[in-house]
Formats: sequence, C-alpha cells, structure tokens
Amino acid sequence: MDDLCAEVAKVVVDTFRLDPGLVSQDSPLEELGIDSKGRVRLLAALEVHHDVTIDLDQLDRFTDIAAVAEVLAEALNERTGTGRAS
Repeated sequence: MDDLCAEVAKVVVDTFRLDPGLVSQDSPLEELGIDSKGRVRLLAALEVHHDVTIDLDQLDRFTDIAAVAEVLAEALNERTGTGRAS
C-alpha cells in the first residue's frame, strides 16, 4: 500500500503543482488546498493515470492520501478482476 500511496502523492503533486515535501501519506487533502472541485479533478487524474473507473460516490472517502490510495486499490482490483475479500 505504501507504493500506491507514493503513486497517489505523485499524482497530487503533479496535478496541483505542490511541493513534494508537503505531501505525505497522512496529508489531509483539505490542508493541501484541495476542495470538492479539486477532489473531482484528482479522481479524473487518477482514472487517466491508472486507466481505471472510480465512482463519483467514492469522493466522500477522499480525505487524505492514504484514503485515496485505498479507493484506488479497490478500483485497480476491480479492473484486474481480483475483487475484494468478503
């Protein structure tokens, strides 16, 4: 999961042109200046970067880098057909 957090952090840094030193696994998106429109922008960037589809309903879970990585992991699992354990 750390690798995925690093990937999400890189997308956040690139998308919002932030200093990489400011973005860590537990960085709240709000403190990085990412509001609700920014979360939609981040979702779109992740979809393009990772060739996945993330439901807009998942935006409420976009609270920090680790939470975004968790949502992304689920989308990647769905894309590859591995699914989640019940």
